[in-house]
Amino acid sequence: MNEALKRLSTLPFGTRVVVRYRIEGGTTDALGTLSARDALHATVTTRSGDVQIKFEDVQLAKAVPPPPARRERRFPL
Repeated sequence: MNEALKRLSTLPFGTRVVVRYRIEGGTTDALGTLSARDALHATVTTRSGDVQIKFEDVQLAKAVPPPPARRERRFPL
């Protein structure tokens, strides 16, 4: 088991994570909340929906800080 997979399998649900994983033709990232995990997959809830990632495809994984607060508009509409 690689270090990224160990980290991903021990993080608590609700942690904001980024996971790099293999897809056909290369790799891609999922940024969101770790929402589920079973023996073969982890699920990350992203802005565009749930992404189910096979553990065998995980390349990198880590917890990341919350997104920055939204800034106010400089000029009102």
